[in-house]
Amino acid sequence: MSLLVNSPNNPTGVVYSRETLEGIAHVCREHDLWLISDEVYDTQVWEGVHLSPRALPGMAERTLVIGSMSKSHAMTGSRCGWIVGPEEAIAHLVTLATHTTYGVPGFVQDAAVFALGEGREFEEEIAAPFRRRRDLAQRILAGQNAVRLSPAQGAMYLMLDIRATGLSGDAFANALLDAHHIAVMPGESFGRAASGHIRVAMTIGDDAFAHALRTLCHFATQLASERSSRRTPSDPTVPH
Repeated sequence: MSLLVNSPNNPTGVVYSRETLEGIAHVCREHDLWLISDEVYDTQVWEGVHLSPRALPGMAERTLVIGSMSKSHAMTGSRCGWIVGPEEAIAHLVTLATHTTYGVPGFVQDAAVFALGEGREFEEEIAAPFRRRRDLAQRILAGQNAVRLSPAQGAMYLMLDIRATGLSGDAFANALLDAHHIAVMPGESFGRAASGHIRVAMTIGDDAFAHALRTLCHFATQLASERSSRRTPSDPTVPH
């Protein structure tokens, strides 16, 4: 049996606190679970500190840490990454990888070696635009009431609460695409808990990103206003 966690998180951008990770570790030890820790966004932390659960007491022998060049070095699509864990478990994973992927192409390995050799400064250079756009988004979203931002502490995404519009994430995403040709991911794609939300990727240029986000907010404000005007005094959602 295993448990999968992802911090910094996709789609919310939340960075798990030490307290949260210690709670997860306790459950894993208590119930003899393996922990799979997806840490591909560990170079994109805007608030708090990234802590790998593998570093917690009693967790090195039951934790598999997943890393990737895709996010830290902007090598999306190259499919080059790694898993850190107990030697015996890794031996089985090597066998699995041999039979499923047949290895990573040589030119991708060469690119990965070069990128890793550039050091921490290069990782920070790759992460900088996402930090900048996250700060930009916070300023834009602070100026309205129809869209609420979930804590964006890491990664390259924003999770936005659009329930004030009265639409589901699916319906809002489709309406926004039809009206303004702006594509977002419905929260329902990530499970029932994310219904009424949308995920926004901060992967386009600053100006285009700011324009799209302002348009999204204006669109949501219009929908929320229309919803409010349709309510009647007998509507239980309207305060008396």
